[in-house]
Amino acid sequence: MLKIIAGALALVSFAFLAHAEPLKVAISQRGFWDSSFVEFAEAAGFFKEAGLEVEPFYTDGGAATLTTVLSGSADVGLSNGLLGVIGAYVKGAPVRVISAQMTGAGELYWYARAESGIRSLKDAAGKTIAFSSPGSSSNLILLALLRQAQVSAKTLAAGGAPATLTQVMTGQIDVGWAAAPFGLQNILEGQIVAIARTSDVPQLANQTIRVNIANTESLKTKRSTIERFMRVYARAIDWAYQDPRAVEIFARNMKLALPIARKAVDEFYPKAGLQIGEIKGLDLTLKDALDYKYIPAPKTEQDIAGLFEILYRPDVK
Repeated sequence: MLKIIAGALALVSFAFLAHAEPLKVAISQRGFWDSSFVEFAEAAGFFKEAGLEVEPFYTDGGAATLTTVLSGSADVGLSNGLLGVIGAYVKGAPVRVISAQMTGAGELYWYARAESGIRSLKDAAGKTIAFSSPGSSSNLILLALLRQAQVSAKTLAAGGAPATLTQVMTGQIDVGWAAAPFGLQNILEGQIVAIARTSDVPQLANQTIRVNIANTESLKTKRSTIERFMRVYARAIDWAYQDPRAVEIFARNMKLALPIARKAVDEFYPKAGLQIGEIKGLDLTLKDALDYKYIPAPKTEQDIAGLFEILYRPDVK
């Protein structure tokens, strides 16, 4: 009897997986802690349990991810700067915000070569300073840092963190951007020095900087699938802060010593910043969008309410 039951369960499982719904997911910046939750979910078997077949691929930043989602090449885009998404939405782009992704973005920092003599943003006046891509979180935060420091500099979209480091070390860019733990080993070895962090602008601590998005057509045809994906995504975040395997995977992907990987997670990625259920500080973001010319005229939260379709709020059962 037990063999019959086991065989029946195996057949049910096979049939369930055979009908797993594929979902194409674009992810900004491979290897960062907060871009690793799809990998964690896969490693823990959460997608299999949910009957989901996820096809992830990675981009160099939020702008590339947003473009991929808008074109329909991806159903879902993870880790997109909210500024760029708002700018696209007011132009009529087929995009919706389905969750918050990062509040505060405390993992981002800016650095210079040790021999450059640059030790602060004041020292970088008139020099070239990198961010990843237009509309990204690094773009917003850099503009806020420069405004607070009252520094005028030439900002450049340099792409991903590895490409940016190469450009800094070869003298093509004066100041680079990165997200911990990328570059921490270089700092320890004295090759580069950190000159600014997101935490230098206190108002950003309670502002949703990055969001997860979906193509509007995908939401029409795959809504229940995308909702299940977000439930797994939330589960993967919880798992990552409970199971040591997550940091081990992270360290392996980033080619880091395990202690450095743990230090990065403990010091730069508070779990509270990864809440997905609430868009915080939207009034501040809309002001930034106007100030930095992502929108042509002032908008209220009501004006852009249609942008937001939060599919899953973990605190609401």
